[in-house]
Amino acid sequence: MDIADLKVLETVARHGSMNKAAVELHTVQSNVTARIRSLEREVGVALFYRHVRGVSLTPAGQRMLPYAARIAKLVADAKRAAQDDGPPNGALVLGTLETTAALRLSPILSQYASLYPQVRLSLTTGTSSSLTADVAECRLDGAFVDGPVDHPELHVETIFKEELVLVTPRTMRSLEPLRSVQDLKTIVFRLGCSYRQRLESLLTEMGILTTAPLEFGSMDSIIACVAAGIGITLLPRGVVTNAAERDIVAIHAIAPEKAHVETLFIRRHDAYVSSAMQVFIEIARP
Repeated sequence: MDIADLKVLETVARHGSMNKAAVELHTVQSNVTARIRSLEREVGVALFYRHVRGVSLTPAGQRMLPYAARIAKLVADAKRAAQDDGPPNGALVLGTLETTAALRLSPILSQYASLYPQVRLSLTTGTSSSLTADVAECRLDGAFVDGPVDHPELHVETIFKEELVLVTPRTMRSLEPLRSVQDLKTIVFRLGCSYRQRLESLLTEMGILTTAPLEFGSMDSIIACVAAGIGITLLPRGVVTNAAERDIVAIHAIAPEKAHVETLFIRRHDAYVSSAMQVFIEIARP
């Protein structure tokens, strides 16, 4: 089985399109199609369904995909281990919650870039659910996520501790009026965000009814919507302190057992921990 064919499998699966995969792989669609057909003949089953919108994995393809990613990662780790000599260098692909990026990572990234300019560090944001999947499936070297995480293939380390607070429009100086608000809306990140899940659980326990949540892709948009009186949200105190001090929003403490959360750094147990990764974790630790 050719490792290059497994890379093609992963790329086609991610894009759901032979043509888009070809663009990323800097080749032509006919070459991608031929490699997939060759791989299907070798394993003896179809790996993709073909349809007018592109392609999607068959059950066999879904079972095979994680192994393809791991094999590709293992080969990359072997090469990285052989070359990992001298100052930290090479690529380091990390993920983070947007709140963690805004609240914690600026000084860490600045110090890291200054000390280790030969490392090509890239950072992507997502929800705890999506980032955990990306690390487990070898699309990211590591990620900052909200705890708890219980995954047998992941190494987990607590890096930061945060206090969550309810964030409401500035005119709402207590939480009592929430019980009487008609059509109360929550302003949240997309499905898979742990803060969203915590907010829904908290409001249910308080006996507060809400309508369908409004989803936004950025923290600034969420805070702006709360400030405009559209709804409420749940975020780390440090993220919204400035907005509260400027009287843009109001923040409300909640019970400690609900408020205190840990931000974890996760990586695969079986992945090679490069010197670039080692020094990044050392800088990130409090």
